[in-house]
Amino acid sequence: MRYTTREFRLAAALVEAADTLADGFEPTPHLQRVSDHCVDLLAARAAGVMLIDDGRAVSLAGSSRHQELALELLEAQRGGGPCMESYDSGKPVPPVSIRAAHADARWPDFTERALRHDILATFAVPLRRHETLLGALTVFVATPPPAPEEDGTAGELLVAQALADAAALGLRNHHTYDQYRTRSGQLQRALSSRARIEQAKGMLAERRQTGVDQAFNALRQYARRHRLPLDQVASAVVEGLLDDAELRREPAGPGDGTP
Repeated sequence: MRYTTREFRLAAALVEAADTLADGFEPTPHLQRVSDHCVDLLAARAAGVMLIDDGRAVSLAGSSRHQELALELLEAQRGGGPCMESYDSGKPVPPVSIRAAHADARWPDFTERALRHDILATFAVPLRRHETLLGALTVFVATPPPAPEEDGTAGELLVAQALADAAALGLRNHHTYDQYRTRSGQLQRALSSRARIEQAKGMLAERRQTGVDQAFNALRQYARRHRLPLDQVASAVVEGLLDDAELRREPAGPGDGTP
């Protein structure tokens, strides 16, 4: 089986859209690249992604080619447009004639702005991961949509939907990756804190020739008297910044921070 250049480009674009497990990932540049691929693969004038949360547009990303145009037309859809319609239904919005939609008063603000920029057709697909809708991808075309009986429309929608699905997968994967990294960091800090406390207990027990329980009580009482985190007190003991005499010293009065 031979593959066309366009199919190779689509495969590469899908891999890039899903590859988000990296530090320093930013959603907006990522979605801008997805929009760029839409422009290239679908011979569009511009394209853009609207991320939507609870029915409200929360982020816009336009293709680098005609970026101002893409962002303007995305912004115009806050009051209604193919993006919101696709998001609300969870289904693609097939290619629509801008002139016909304007004449029918469908998305008036959006269609008026699109006509100003000689955009003659548009279509949109939902950005979704399984049953979770994240937003929608809209493509802006400078040629009229094909007649209903002409072939090709379904293929354009499938390409756009594949890119949108890969982008949604990438966003969700990075969200999960970021959660795991956060939890891993929290666990590492907790383990490091525990290790410092154990080390401080051992050092203090050796100095005082007492058990580790008594040493721990001394650390805890000092932390409570001075309203300090136990880990901070343990670090001071380990680093030699807090000696045994200071740990034993009782507060002089109520003004010294005693609870």
